[in-house]
Amino acid sequence: MKGQHQPNFDVAVVGGGSMGTALAKLLGDGGRRVAMWVYEAELADRINETRANELFLPGAKLPETVVATSSLERALDGVGTVLSVMPAQFVRSVWAAGARHLAEGASVVSASKGVETGSAQLMSEVLAEALPGAAGRLAFLSGPSFAKEIAAGQPTAVVIASANADLAVRIQQLVSTASFRAYTTDDVVGVELGGALKNVIAIAVGVAEGMGLGLNSRAALITRGLAELTRLAVSCGANPLTLAGLAGMGDLVLTCTGHLSRNLQVGNRLGRGERLDEILGSMHMVAEGVATARSAMILAARRGVEMPISEAVTRLLDGETAPADAVRELMARPLRSERER
Repeated sequence: MKGQHQPNFDVAVVGGGSMGTALAKLLGDGGRRVAMWVYEAELADRINETRANELFLPGAKLPETVVATSSLERALDGVGTVLSVMPAQFVRSVWAAGARHLAEGASVVSASKGVETGSAQLMSEVLAEALPGAAGRLAFLSGPSFAKEIAAGQPTAVVIASANADLAVRIQQLVSTASFRAYTTDDVVGVELGGALKNVIAIAVGVAEGMGLGLNSRAALITRGLAELTRLAVSCGANPLTLAGLAGMGDLVLTCTGHLSRNLQVGNRLGRGERLDEILGSMHMVAEGVATARSAMILAARRGVEMPISEAVTRLLDGETAPADAVRELMARPLRSERER
């Protein structure tokens, strides 16, 4: 890690997708000098020239306080607070390159919602490995928050999770504005799993919608989806009340009902009979639930937790079952108590 000196920027946002751009705009509109790292040099130049990221967040005007760069060294140089905002599957590789440029003592706030493929690790575990010695300086931002609406200044509430209570409060104060309200919690596991697993349930809801099923089906999937993601989160040490809050129920409802949701869109197209490779090939942004579904099943197997909706989604994504068969199998499961442990 590099030593600290007077930085060119107040905060860095590593990741220039829709959410990274929205958060950079949020901070920049508040007068902070923001370095926004994007992978493509051409995109960084275009953002700086046009004051907009038309590829990932069209229509959102960025203030002059936001400067895009494709250099991790420049973005991270001397900055004490970094927002890590990228698809979950790229977190390890980006920070493998970025760790040496991170200022000594810098805090990292992760807004990536997913579980790593293969290892089935949460982002807190991935970052702890990628940034040795930084575990006490990590925080996690999650909750019901479409990037387009954040950028438009529409009222939004999120939660900041950290084992370091002082850090959680500091980040809360950093990001909160008249239209963006942050709460704090120490339940990192609950916030991370709520934010990751809701994407899997959103695919299931999208499939039902694409099949032409009605609101009864949507309500059942959301409710029983919440039950299974809560079971897994609690088995991993989460507080069940966290899953009834912004990072759980709040984000689940948004992602399962808002048509800005990429995971809902993927499910909808699957339900209408499209092939997964064709769907993903037509999208330039990542639907996190596709990779997370398989990782969720690894976690569930480790913990001995039943997750029938997530299992059905995984089998659909892997081409092992058809939408109509998945519905029949879910409805034919043995009858049981709603509150069964």
